[in-house]
Amino acid sequence: MPEQTDEQLPEKEPGTRRIAVLGEMLELGDEAPKAHWDVGQEAGKLGVDFVIAVGQNMAKQLALGAADAGVDAAIVADNSTATELLSKMLQPGDVVIIKGSRGGMRWQIAQALTGQEITGILS
Repeated sequence: MPEQTDEQLPEKEPGTRRIAVLGEMLELGDEAPKAHWDVGQEAGKLGVDFVIAVGQNMAKQLALGAADAGVDAAIVADNSTATELLSKMLQPGDVVIIKGSRGGMRWQIAQALTGQEITGILS
């Protein structure tokens, strides 16, 4: 497989979707609102079809940036709700990327979807 850069994603197969589950980026200070908006915008540039923004105020900025870029978006409060939404919407062939600050423990979403034990930071 060719090396991927931040501006490249693998070719999208017909009939599939790219779903990004994105958590808030912690400790950004005054730059946080714009940084989250920019991530949402980048999702549009990369061809993401749906963004699930996990968190509170900065998740809202992320989702608004994605929506402004033409990406369907939802805001959910926590990993459990993100997992529920993904479980309901996933179709065969969909590609999901999950990313967020370590403190948000977004890996728990992948663990839940794949039937693994849910672990915390110190597990």
